[in-house]
Amino acid sequence: QRKAAEKVEKASSRKSKKDPKAPKRALSAYMFFSQDWRERIKTENPEAGFGEVGKLLGAKWKEMDEEEKKPYVEQATADKTRAEKEKASYDSGKKSASGDDEEEDE
Repeated sequence: QRKAAEKVEKASSRKSKKDPKAPKRALSAYMFFSQDWRERIKTENPEAGFGEVGKLLGAKWKEMDEEEKKPYVEQATADKTRAEKEKASYDSGKKSASGDDEEEDE
């Protein structure tokens, strides 16, 4: 038990602390596509594992033309705009409060 606890402490100390309030990153067009198509691919190929489903999604994405990809590209563009606004808002709030937070953390 003691060794296991030491391993957990070492592993957690290596990871950087991520702010849970930080905004989420923007998703790519492919990620919107895969969210939309994953269940369809799974129902068409019930025996396929996680990796196989990923390969099938990748193959489907590659064979699509620009017109078919357009809705996903538009979603990605809108999400990028959202992420940039949230990040700017987050960064400005972080800078204005940074002087107070540093003293509390120590």
